[in-house]
Amino acid sequence: MSTETVIWVAVVIAAIVAILTVGLVVLQHQRRHRLRERFGPEYERTVNERGTRRDAEQELRAREERVAKLDIRPLAPQARKDYARRWVEVQERFVDAPGYAVTEADQLVTAVMTDRGYPTGEKFEQRVSDLSVTHGRTLDRYRQAHDISGRAARENSSTEELRQAMVHYRALFEELLGEGGDPVTTAREGRNGTAAGDHGTTIPEQPGEPRHAHARPGAAAPETTREPTAERNLRGR
Repeated sequence: MSTETVIWVAVVIAAIVAILTVGLVVLQHQRRHRLRERFGPEYERTVNERGTRRDAEQELRAREERVAKLDIRPLAPQARKDYARRWVEVQERFVDAPGYAVTEADQLVTAVMTDRGYPTGEKFEQRVSDLSVTHGRTLDRYRQAHDISGRAARENSSTEELRQAMVHYRALFEELLGEGGDPVTTAREGRNGTAAGDHGTTIPEQPGEPRHAHARPGAAAPETTREPTAERNLRGR
């Protein structure tokens, strides 16, 4: 083989290696971009927990593989309406018994997860891991709400924290219900006979400390007159 031929072969091999290297870099970038888009803030959180992007991305892909094997399904239309109605009832109890309402909200979110096909018998960390695949943008709010709910059970949370927990729970709750408008607002309007845009929430933006702020599950909530406040307060504005 002539020297000129050897040089050309070396050039071709170098070109092929360069093309493959560029292709791998592009593929890695595309995979990373996809994971960022899918998991949202959960991507960087996992990077910080794992220490390297490589380990974090392996963890996130493992979550995708696990959830792909689950039978995750949308709620039936009637189930969505029933859950929305139950949320309104929980929300209405907040004024009289915030701690009780937050505990109920936590249980209601778990019930919807079960109905959707998520394993809820696992530890909380595993539930969060499963949710992260499609609900990564609201997971931090779910974590905060769960933490407040735990402290509320020990009577170690303020009324404002309990209000925030309700707002955070509702963010994930609405996502879990699925598409099709705002079923919670629709359920509340149907219950109260109000038109869209009318007031009706029972979670005040700056609530006073109710007498039953930390009532435990099972305690009956006393009757009281509720003053309506603006819908924007549900979203923590």
